[in-house]
Amino acid sequence: MRQILAVLLIVLGSASFAQEEDIQSTITSQIEAFGEDDFETAFSYASPSIQMLFGNPQRFEMMVRNGYPMVINPSELTYLPLEDREGLYLQQVQIRDQDGVLYRLEYQMLQTNDVWRINGVRFLPLDPAV
Repeated sequence: MRQILAVLLIVLGSASFAQEEDIQSTITSQIEAFGEDDFETAFSYASPSIQMLFGNPQRFEMMVRNGYPMVINPSELTYLPLEDREGLYLQQVQIRDQDGVLYRLEYQMLQTNDVWRINGVRFLPLDPAV
């Protein structure tokens, strides 16, 4: 019985780890595209509802440049633990911009056709200990 439980925990842990890796890879890829000034590719990492909301990469770029400039070529990117809130996947990320200012963002992730897409980003308060 203990062996079955141990195997089950390993399998579930591996699936969770793979999920976290895929989610972080999606976010990293979008941020890299921003840094290369490739907003068309960055737009492709957005969920279908976000793509529909903005309509095209140019409007998406304007939103990012005006509201989230810290994600364009940050000097530091740190992933915090992934949260699964009853099927809602939230990835917190600490980002330091080129001026040294630290931000904490929460990415809401959506899985569509076996790939992860970014379904929204919001600012979170910084931990006072940071």
